[in-house]
Amino acid sequence: MGLFTSINIAATGLSVERLRTDVIADNIANASTTRTQDGGPYQRKRVILVSRAQNPYFRLPFLPEQWDNGAGKGVKVTEIQKDAAPPRMMYDPTHPDAIKTGPNQGMVAMPNVNIVTEMVDMIAASRAYEANSAIVNSSKAMFLKALEIGR
Repeated sequence: MGLFTSINIAATGLSVERLRTDVIADNIANASTTRTQDGGPYQRKRVILVSRAQNPYFRLPFLPEQWDNGAGKGVKVTEIQKDAAPPRMMYDPTHPDAIKTGPNQGMVAMPNVNIVTEMVDMIAASRAYEANSAIVNSSKAMFLKALEIGR
């Protein structure tokens, strides 16, 4: 395991959690959007992550290939996926996007975004970002102590 492995792992976590926060903020901002460019209500998005160890083509940038034992790959985003849950139906016959005819007359298809779920996800992403930031700061402190010992 290399000297900068912990920082590399934490850096992947920091970038992923920042992206998760952006996607969650987008979900919250569109929680009442009933009409999109694709037609229909906004669909909740979620970030899909995998371990970088599943990607055989990623190497640590600071290590020669013969010393890279595969440890400390971190995580990466594979895709930002639309949630397949059905939209919430709300009765509001005065809404411009209300269904005009049929058995669902007067109903409006609302986004499948639950604000409480999004806020819980936002807190989890924020805490994970803080944890990765603490790893970087702790590694930096350990490196400085190691340099002091060498004096």
